[in-house]
Amino acid sequence: MKKIVALLLLTFIFSCGKEASDLTVKVSVKGLKKGTIYLKKAQDSIIVTVDSVDINGEDPIELHSDLDSPEIFFIQLDKNSKEDEGITFFADKGITEINTSLKNFVIDAKIKGSKQQQTLENYLLLMSRINDKHLDLIKEEFEAKKDNDSIKIAENEASFNSLLKTKYLQTVNFAMQNNDSEVAPYIALTEIPNAQTKWLDTINNILTPKIKASKYGKELELLIAERKK
Repeated sequence: MKKIVALLLLTFIFSCGKEASDLTVKVSVKGLKKGTIYLKKAQDSIIVTVDSVDINGEDPIELHSDLDSPEIFFIQLDKNSKEDEGITFFADKGITEINTSLKNFVIDAKIKGSKQQQTLENYLLLMSRINDKHLDLIKEEFEAKKDNDSIKIAENEASFNSLLKTKYLQTVNFAMQNNDSEVAPYIALTEIPNAQTKWLDTINNILTPKIKASKYGKELELLIAERKK
């Protein structure tokens, strides 16, 4: 009888431990047989590992983390991978599912999870057109410098400045339209941190109280305060 009670107690403790995690990330990597998958996030300006799992054929695997408010996390295969070699996603409490392949780990990633992730994907789609134009301008600038075409170089510089302004305006507009999402202060911090303070102020002033109190809401307010000193 004592053994049964002890077993039930252990089961209860184990179950409570699993439920204690705010975030569960289920990851499936086609073609991955062995390796280690890491769940990481930014903390005090550095990237830290919050969970990891050694893979030995099982699929999918689960990673867990505590979560005070929605924020960006990274999934990486190699402990020493750079951020751009990992999968970036916006996590909220609950379950996030990530399906990808070993061959194209980042490109093939399909993420199903938070509403913040969907909002971020909408923003990235909007910015993709600007990024494509930016790549075209880089190619044109290279050709102009190669040909020593001063007129074309000057035109390209004007086009770069115009495109940058467009990016800033569209980012501000997107943030204002999504002022009830943690994505709004996040893109202000990561996409236009060098924008004029008045633009950052515009975003900050329209955020809902809940978003102002979030991780990125607080960081945005701190950035603006530092700028105004």
